[in-house]
Parts: sequence; C-alpha cells; structure tokens
Amino acid sequence: MSGHGFHVHGPHDHELEHAASGGAHGHDAHDAHGSASGTPGGGMSMTGKIAVCTAAIATVGAIFAYMGGATQANAGIYKNNAAIKKTEASNQWNYFQSKSTKQALAEFARDTATDDARRQQWQAKVARYEQEKTEIQAAAKKLEDESGRWDAQSDEQMHQHHRWAQATTVLQVSIALAAIALLTRRKWLERAMYGVAVAGLAIGALAALHL
Repeated sequence: MSGHGFHVHGPHDHELEHAASGGAHGHDAHDAHGSASGTPGGGMSMTGKIAVCTAAIATVGAIFAYMGGATQANAGIYKNNAAIKKTEASNQWNYFQSKSTKQALAEFARDTATDDARRQQWQAKVARYEQEKTEIQAAAKKLEDESGRWDAQSDEQMHQHHRWAQATTVLQVSIALAAIALLTRRKWLERAMYGVAVAGLAIGALAALHL
C-alpha cells in the first residue's frame, strides 16, 4: 500500500508488469546473449510483441463488443416495431370485418325493401361499405408488409449480433493464449495467439459485411 491508496491488478496486468520488470532487469543480459536468443539488441522481445498485440486485440474486442450490444438493442427495437405494426394491422382487419357485417345487413335491407327509393338508399350504403372495405383492406395489407419488413430487419440484426459475439469471444480466447504465452514463453502459443486473433478479425469482418 502506498501513500496514494492501493491498486488492484488483474492477473494479466500483473503478468505484464512482471514481464516488463524482468525485461528491464535483464536488459543487459539480453544484449549480451542477443545472438543466442535470436533477437537483435535493438529489436522487440517476445514479451513486448505479445504485450502490444494484446493491447491491440483488446481494443478491437471492445469495439466488437460494443457493436454486438448495439445490434442486439436494434433487434429488440425492430421486433417491437414489428409487433406494433402487426397489432395495427389486426385492428384494421377487425374494422374490415365490422364493415363487412354492416354491408351484409345493408344488402339484406336492400333486398327486402318494397320501396324503390329505400332500395336505392340501401344500395348506396352497400356501395359505400364496399369502398370503405377496399381502403381498409389496403391499409391492413400495408401494415402487414411493414411488420414483415421490421421482422426481417430484426432477424438480420440478431444474426449480426451473433457474429459480433462470436468475434468477441474468439478475441478473448486470443488474449487468454497471450497471457499463457507470456507465462510459459512458448513460441507455439504465441503463434496460436496470432492465428486465433486473425480468426476473430475475420469473423468481425463477416459481421461488418452482414454475412
């Protein structure tokens, strides 16, 4: 504990600090044995490369995570809009049914009327109801089409969300491999980290392209 409070470090932060400290204390020895390790004195060590790559991967992973959250939120909004339009379409179809009932009653009254004037009045109502039904039907179908489009957009956003989530998960695996590579100093783990990171970036590209 210092005079300015205390700090809690995650295991990965601790490893990076330890590696950086080790690199500082072993700098002279590294220069002396540079030819034996295969790393030139002025080049970046394995620890440094992994640290830089981990920071870059974490940054990209944060962006992917944000995009995943945004697409999930959009999917929910679009699905809600689809439900609203479907409800409005249902209301229109109920209204259409009401007009059909009124039209049927008007047709019955027209057919049973004994007065020509009354028959013409009922016929005018029948024609009006028929026109209103046509307009209501068109409005209902339009609302159903809008609901379908919102549903399709919601499904597309959810698919994209899953892609972003997959990409984020793969990048997290890459960061975990980086931490293990720092601890074990195994070259094949470093290569595995790079390979998994490339796979995560590829999945992120598919998400960006809506594939």
